[in-house]
Amino acid sequence: MADLASYAVSASNSRGRVVAEPGPVEYGEFQSDRDRIVHSTAFRRLEYKTQVFVNHEGDLFRTRLTHSLEVAQIARSIARALQLNEDLVEAISLAHDLGHTPFGHAGQDALNDCMKEYGGFEHNLQSLRTVDQLEERYAAFDGLNLCFETREGILKHCSLANARTLGELGRRFLENRSPSLEAQICNLADAIAYNNHDVDDGLRSGLVTLEQLDEVDAFSCHVTEVRREYPDLAGRRLIHETIRRMINTQVLDLVAETRRKIAAAAPQTLADVHASAALAAFSAGMHAQQRSLKIFLRDNLYRHYQVLRMTNKARRIVSDLFGAFMSEAELLPPQYQRMAAADLPRAVADYIAGMTDRYAIREHRRLFAVGEI
Repeated sequence: MADLASYAVSASNSRGRVVAEPGPVEYGEFQSDRDRIVHSTAFRRLEYKTQVFVNHEGDLFRTRLTHSLEVAQIARSIARALQLNEDLVEAISLAHDLGHTPFGHAGQDALNDCMKEYGGFEHNLQSLRTVDQLEERYAAFDGLNLCFETREGILKHCSLANARTLGELGRRFLENRSPSLEAQICNLADAIAYNNHDVDDGLRSGLVTLEQLDEVDAFSCHVTEVRREYPDLAGRRLIHETIRRMINTQVLDLVAETRRKIAAAAPQTLADVHASAALAAFSAGMHAQQRSLKIFLRDNLYRHYQVLRMTNKARRIVSDLFGAFMSEAELLPPQYQRMAAADLPRAVADYIAGMTDRYAIREHRRLFAVGEI
């Protein structure tokens, strides 16, 4: 990658892997990371994990898998424009949700409540735990043995208490240092993807309407333009064209504002990026639009009574499963029973976090429904 910026992550400034391995022959280290992630068990499970709507509620709603693919596409476009490491950005994007529980944020909140007395549950930390320890694909080491920079990007947030246990990887949280620009880009590409695609899924579900979204600046300015250019356009094509323009505008704004901040900070090396305040950002106007869109989605989609009915049920499923396994570790599958001998609560959390939506529902039925086995 000869065209990378001097402050981008590259093979020459990477901190490498925890377990030393011979380098890939025909491709780069971060391409290898991406391939390991794509072939992992945890990645395949994302197909059946909730984004907003539980998997069985409709075939066309986003899942954690399709969301991760969309984040990767957006992040790669941004990275290319900014001369950053596209392969690293893709690897981070595809891995960032590997530790998510079933049932989206409702499942995560429920599991965190269950784990409060045992160190809590953070899905970013669980994603890291998945690639560092839980995947079992290699003879020489646990996990996927990813490069430091990929692992750094996966760990977007972390409590200070947990950061103190992570050695070099946790140090940036303790010292208030920034991650690589590649990691910063992935974080914002994640926001672009889920905000815009939750609008699409909300409209598809019928839980939000075009009339409601006409009051939201981030949507209304684009749908007005589309209606003016294509007066006869309606239905899904109107929605797709509007959301396509929303994403494009946000990406262009992010690239322009990040370029401006990079020019002002003038980093020369990756170390300069770590020492600077965050350089990847939206403009003030776009940030305000994004915030308004998030508030709209929170009030009209995530808190819609039909969504809340499912999330309330999801919380009960997770809580019930946790209580059952904590009471009788013998109910766990054998590999988790072995883990439970050292740390029962964490083994239970690992098992539940690895479940897909439909597996969690089936497991709950097997444990609690009369007549189920």
